[in-house]
Amino acid sequence: MGTDWGPVVVAVVLFVVLSPGLLFQLPARTRVIEFGNMCTSGIAILVHAIIYFCILTILVVAIGVHIHAA
Repeated sequence: MGTDWGPVVVAVVLFVVLSPGLLFQLPARTRVIEFGNMCTSGIAILVHAIIYFCILTILVVAIGVHIHAA
């Protein structure tokens, strides 16, 4: 039996994509959203963590993403 790598892959990809300031930051310091500014704040980290948890829960628990290694 192989290991289920689905949750691991989804978590790593979402972590990279939703890192505040890397691709976008919500909320930004001067605007609602900024793209690629590489700066962050405490509230942006909290918002991105909530978004990360929601999307991860939907993909892993509700949809059930599975990747099995041979």
